[in-house]
Amino acid sequence: MTEKIANIAKNTSYFTLALVLQKIISFTYFTLIARALGPEDLGKYYFAISFASVFSILMDIGLTNVLTREIAREKNKANIYLGSVMAVKLPLSVITGLIIILAANLLGYGELTKILIYFSTVCVILDSFTSAFFSASRGFHNLSFESLSSVLFQLIVLVTGLTILKLDLGLKWLMGSLLLASIFNFLYALVVVVRRFKLSLKPIYNPAVIKLVLKISLSFGLFAIFQKIYTYLDTVLLAALAGDYYVGLYQVAFKIINAIQFLPLAFTASLYPAMSSYWASNRGQLAITFERSMNYLIIIALPISVGIAVLADKIVLIFKSGFQGASLPLELNIAALLFMFTAYPIGSLLNACDKQKINTVNMAVTVATSVILNLILIPKFQAVGASLTVLATSVLMLVLGLIQVPKIIVYRPRKILKVFIKALAASAIMMMVVIYLKNYLNIFIIVPISAIIYFILLYCLKAFKPEDILSIYRSFIKKQKADDIGLIAEENF
Repeated sequence: MTEKIANIAKNTSYFTLALVLQKIISFTYFTLIARALGPEDLGKYYFAISFASVFSILMDIGLTNVLTREIAREKNKANIYLGSVMAVKLPLSVITGLIIILAANLLGYGELTKILIYFSTVCVILDSFTSAFFSASRGFHNLSFESLSSVLFQLIVLVTGLTILKLDLGLKWLMGSLLLASIFNFLYALVVVVRRFKLSLKPIYNPAVIKLVLKISLSFGLFAIFQKIYTYLDTVLLAALAGDYYVGLYQVAFKIINAIQFLPLAFTASLYPAMSSYWASNRGQLAITFERSMNYLIIIALPISVGIAVLADKIVLIFKSGFQGASLPLELNIAALLFMFTAYPIGSLLNACDKQKINTVNMAVTVATSVILNLILIPKFQAVGASLTVLATSVLMLVLGLIQVPKIIVYRPRKILKVFIKALAASAIMMMVVIYLKNYLNIFIIVPISAIIYFILLYCLKAFKPEDILSIYRSFIKKQKADDIGLIAEENF
């Protein structure tokens, strides 16, 4: 058990570090292209990506989640599961690519927009296979190669993208930088799976195994379809109902939210296979793991949400004068951050404990609500309407998930509530400091000062212990003392 706990800590730490670097590079790149392109061209660029991404789930239908979960449970059958997934993904990728191209032409988009969509289509096909390869490695509780890949991918985009901007080659070539990075990522993941984990990528057309894989993936697939729609349809609807300019404004808020979601993503990537294993062997440790993940994410989400909301008017100035209209959408989107963060471990818990059907139903309800609210609010309030929808549906998704948790594990919500109250108190004090300092200091100075104040307050309120910091530090060291980590994991906040 202590070995699994050590793996969780190490995987989370490395993947978190990689995602921090990746998101920093990604957000830096976004800021630079936003300043260079302006809201309207930025809207065209991200509309094409969103359009292709909405359809991309048709290539996966939940297969990557199945790979991770089943390989984590039966590593000796990894080749069978991966081969069966390859047999399904290959024809689905061809069909999906044709559907995207057909849809782009039938909907009558301009020539430039269609070309951008074509580039995006190739990217999402390659990324779909890359995700499958790394999902297999996650089943072996290994995220190190995926961590490195995420950083290298973004570095390629940054270097090639800035070169294209410098040469003023236009949006088509700018999208080409994304394609180049996707090609590299695909080849790197392929080599890792074949050389490091000794797995074969040869499709296995075994009707019995494929039927089993598809049966398991059905709920995962439906959830992923709804999740893609939930994530990207607001951008597509915003372009159709309000125009590319408002897509550009909305992308400022969207990208900032996306940039700071590395923490729940890292937790999910590491916790999901571990939760799946604990569900089969140790329900008590499963409850402890869930509580701690909720506590960590609450502690991190609250100050970020409060700080960005207070500094929103200053933050949008980074993107030049044309983006002032992004301030209110940013404030509304960032208010949803706490609900987004804490929904991640709940979703992982449901999926790991064979409750993926419930997770899928919850997401379906959330998506239906999102579509209805977007259709009502976007025509009236443009980007603000889309942001209001994000806030409302984030709350809904969290509430629907929390209702199911007591049916799966015996956990202590009061412990989580206690951490929430302490984090909220520290965030409130930090907010007052930020409001005072924002008129005198640059935001790049305010952010580290407010972060230090927040964590000092948390420490004084005993929201975390020195052992928690020590656990994260030790997770980066190869000669890690599993006994120490096991002891820390058994403790409560």
